[in-house]
Amino acid sequence: MYLIMVGESIKTCLRDSPILVTCRGMNGRREKGTKLYHHLKKWLEKAIVDFNLIQPGDRVCVGVSGGADSLSLLDLLLSPMVFVPPFEVAAVYVDLGFPGSAEDRKILQEYLDKQGIPYMIHETNYGPLSHSEANRKNPCFLCSRLRRKLIFESAKEMGCQKIAFAHHRDDIIETLLLNLFFGREISTMVPKQSIFGGRFHIIRPLTYLSEGLIKKYAREKGFPVIPERCPTSATSRRRYVKELLRKLEEENKDIRHNIWTAMHHVKPDYLLKKRG
Repeated sequence: MYLIMVGESIKTCLRDSPILVTCRGMNGRREKGTKLYHHLKKWLEKAIVDFNLIQPGDRVCVGVSGGADSLSLLDLLLSPMVFVPPFEVAAVYVDLGFPGSAEDRKILQEYLDKQGIPYMIHETNYGPLSHSEANRKNPCFLCSRLRRKLIFESAKEMGCQKIAFAHHRDDIIETLLLNLFFGREISTMVPKQSIFGGRFHIIRPLTYLSEGLIKKYAREKGFPVIPERCPTSATSRRRYVKELLRKLEEENKDIRHNIWTAMHHVKPDYLLKKRG
């Protein structure tokens, strides 16, 4: 089951100040914003430019989970841009079917209605199915796989070439450790990823931003953040890595920065490899 609403979504502007009244849109109106807003916008646009995430005329589908990260991403992408060419925005939300999700769905529908963009909301049973005896795999793996498949199908139906996920710098750091500890490889998320032979691209415009600042922005804006419904979220491997990093930070406050910097200073000659 899904709902779809259609509206306008292109916004552009010129910015003349990094802190206060900064944006003048195509209609000549100036837009105000807090210092935090402009900080996030600066680094979001930098990521888009640095990694060539968006081209003129792109149609970007934002995967909305209802959390602070995805709602912040949607809000920032809909705000006036300085260095990013004009593009269109759509959104998709997949209701995983956990108890209480019907109310979440209603809240998000009302919020997306106000944004005036195309969107889809899907009602599914992916959450309970992934945690049932019918699934012999990790529930997170199956749930994520089913959700992403539906997001890609929705993006195709809405004519979107880019799918934007709200993964941020901390997600990238945590994924590096997850893959190292449990996947037996040195890899992580990338800002731009081609899939299905180049028909779609996953983009991560929040690459440079920390989780703490994004959540602070969500509180500042009063987004209708929905609660975490997954019964295993508190015991997931990602939660384990997040808690590990928190403990390491108690002894070394620069631990996340150091891991982030290390990903830019890889020395393949000093990694194990068989001689040819």
